[in-house]
Amino acid sequence: MISAAILTLSDKGSKGEREDLGGPLIREMIGRINAEVLYYDVIPDEKEMIKAKLVEYSKSVDLVLTTGGTGLSPRDVTPEATLEILDKEIPGIAETMRLEGMKKTNRAMLSRAVAGIRGKTLIINLPGSPKAVKEGLEAIMDIIPHAIEKVKGSTGDCAVQEALKR
Repeated sequence: MISAAILTLSDKGSKGEREDLGGPLIREMIGRINAEVLYYDVIPDEKEMIKAKLVEYSKSVDLVLTTGGTGLSPRDVTPEATLEILDKEIPGIAETMRLEGMKKTNRAMLSRAVAGIRGKTLIINLPGSPKAVKEGLEAIMDIIPHAIEKVKGSTGDCAVQEALKR
């Protein structure tokens, strides 16, 4: 079982002025990889609040998925907050989400989402739009359990496993 936290970043959502559709969608989707959501919050696009939640979650869960705040608006600060608390960045995860998104819309290139590790927790930023959340998460979902195993210290040889499947 993968323990998870979902953090939705939305000024309007945090005030109850907009329904969060991305967070519940993430919860539903990660159930397919045997993930249990232990924490779910909707907070405003405030960098220090985002950092504090990411640090808090990373003390007790394997996976943190954020939704929102990855665009070009002046209030979109999720990537900056995330980068400030990461120990290691994993660029390939965000690159894959953008690449897959580009197959559907060229606006995917505007996402500034990042992914990485803090301690033994995998943290991934997803866009705010439910459609983009679905497409981005589908593109990376199958690597999440393996990535978490590695983050937690698994010493199994990845290359050998893949070679045996061929």
